[in-house]
Amino acid sequence: MKLQTQRFIDRWVGQLLCRVVSAWVRLLAPFTAAPTLGPAPRNILVILLSEMGSIVLAGPMFAQLRRQYPGANIHILQLKKNQEVSKLLQLTAPQFMHSLDDSSGGRLISDILRVSLAMRRLQLDAVIDCELFSRVSALLSFTTGARVRVGFTPHTQEGLYRGSFINHAIPYNPYQHISKQFLSLVDALQAGSTMPRSKAGAIRPLPADTELNVAFKADELPAYRAQLERDHPVVAQRQLVLMYAGGGILPERAWPAAHYASVARGLCAAGVAVGLIGLKDDAQLAKDLQQQVQSAACIDLTGYTRSIRELLMLFHAADLLITNDGGPGHFATLTPIQTMVFFGPETGKLYGPLGQRNQVLESGIACSPCLSAYNHRLTFCDGDNQCLKRIAPDPVLAEALQFLRRTAPTS
Repeated sequence: MKLQTQRFIDRWVGQLLCRVVSAWVRLLAPFTAAPTLGPAPRNILVILLSEMGSIVLAGPMFAQLRRQYPGANIHILQLKKNQEVSKLLQLTAPQFMHSLDDSSGGRLISDILRVSLAMRRLQLDAVIDCELFSRVSALLSFTTGARVRVGFTPHTQEGLYRGSFINHAIPYNPYQHISKQFLSLVDALQAGSTMPRSKAGAIRPLPADTELNVAFKADELPAYRAQLERDHPVVAQRQLVLMYAGGGILPERAWPAAHYASVARGLCAAGVAVGLIGLKDDAQLAKDLQQQVQSAACIDLTGYTRSIRELLMLFHAADLLITNDGGPGHFATLTPIQTMVFFGPETGKLYGPLGQRNQVLESGIACSPCLSAYNHRLTFCDGDNQCLKRIAPDPVLAEALQFLRRTAPTS
């Protein structure tokens, strides 16, 4: 199902259903005890339908849930296309992973009914809705039958109505990194009836890392590097810089291709190998960049990795990743690679990768960031993304070369 279609249904049908459910909950409120979470919950569901990179940013939240409720089964509900990451990171046992297929309207509705019935049979103690102002996720939190429903509230924000049936709600805070806000959702599980319930939460710094790990066999990473050198001999005895120049589902997040080409030319001239990564859909972009760079040291790696696991192995084999805002920058934090991530339509202050091995690059012009939860990530940009175009390539090249010189192996 197209993204625009999903937004239309969520806005018009979703708001109507949220009003109906809210009226029903208010009608029953005088006859219902206040929802509280017991000291030893058995089943907690986390709804996380966003892009795959959000799963990495939610890593500290899952770690806190496991520490706080060691006897609980942590269930995860995701879109089917995003489930690969959760399985790779072993966020929970496979039998506790649930999915929705959004490839068509019929499949999505069928899966919503199936999952809702399955969750009701589990008798969930609580559900945590990690989506910001999505109505479908709010409705799912209700249809699962969980008495304690945790999620974000727009409070007095107009036009973001998602009902009043999330009974342990916290205000969405556009000035706090999303990883800290995910942790506040865990705090809200045990909070009282005052609003905002995040007042009872702990005071935390930004998480130092994702608290996630992917285990590799002892010989797996050296074998992958050797295979990479056989497939692309130019990377042997060279430092390797990876570039992700695609914009994914939001093209306005892409740093200009000409800027990438300029940096790649400078890196190749300095004796560095450059690998252009991405999905098969990015193959034409990679070819265009190669034509601009005109160097045998610039290789096309689009479609080279067949899974997220292989992408992480490629990151282990490289020294630096230069990337647009998106999944690769977050996946890189699971490996030793250094990253340089461009932000503009969205901000690194809210969605920046966790950890110390990354550098966020932003221009800071007046209209940036323009994508937010308040506009459902619909930018008013006319396609001329000056926030990224104004990040000049020469300083980026200088930063990259400085890092590579510091980390170059000594002979």
